[in-house]
Amino acid sequence: MDNRPIGIFDSGLGGLTAVREILQIMPHEQVVYFGDTGRVPYGTRSRETIIKYARQDIAFLLSKQVKIVIAACGTVSSVAAGLGQEIPVLYTGVVEPTALAASLATRNQRVGVIGTSATIQSGSYRRALNALNLDIQVFEQDCPLFVPLVEHGFSRKDDPVPRLVAERYLAPLKEHGIDTLIMGCTHYPILRDIIAQIMGKDVTLIDSGRETASFASEMLRSQNALCDETQTAAYSFFVSDRVEGFSKAASVFLEQNIVQDVQYINIDAFAKDP
Repeated sequence: MDNRPIGIFDSGLGGLTAVREILQIMPHEQVVYFGDTGRVPYGTRSRETIIKYARQDIAFLLSKQVKIVIAACGTVSSVAAGLGQEIPVLYTGVVEPTALAASLATRNQRVGVIGTSATIQSGSYRRALNALNLDIQVFEQDCPLFVPLVEHGFSRKDDPVPRLVAERYLAPLKEHGIDTLIMGCTHYPILRDIIAQIMGKDVTLIDSGRETASFASEMLRSQNALCDETQTAAYSFFVSDRVEGFSKAASVFLEQNIVQDVQYINIDAFAKDP
């Protein structure tokens, strides 16, 4: 047993979709969440900047004595996959768990991937999928407007703004006849209804937050590091910008009201050199 908390970070609010799944899969665990709301999005940054930010985010979580770090950020998972080797606790990103789920779901071996520009340019999902099955054809599309749309509340399925953007991004993937689509950013499940309507019922959507939460659960179980089930779940939320409005926005991602206090931290105080 290990009653230390689970640490999760993301460039903003998207990683809360992974927290939502942890609530279901590991209902007794303590969770420390850090959203780098002052520097969102990561997907348009250089590789060097992404790695710098991720190291700072991880350093903050380690200061909270976490037993595992989950990079619930497709960009970090794609661009800075080796960071887990630098830290003394368990670590996972979103790419490998999500690619595995997609490889098992596809029937025609044609898989689409949507993500930030940095994620798509890295080719991380293509490599992970082809490592699992060389017969899989991978079709990728960056969707740089999805994160700011979600972060600013443009996510309702009846809203024409995100729908028009999604139709533009998803059209090439529909033409390729994919039967499985990886939502390679934890913000994207908030747009799930819109994406599902556009892609149609024959396309399976793979939620990176859900798959990563499940994978993390198995990692902890294999190390006998799940918490004592008599423990009461607890959640702590930290951000690098204004705390005002976080609870309302986070409630959308978690699909439940946030009653915990949200704390601001100066993430630059956690400078971490290689």
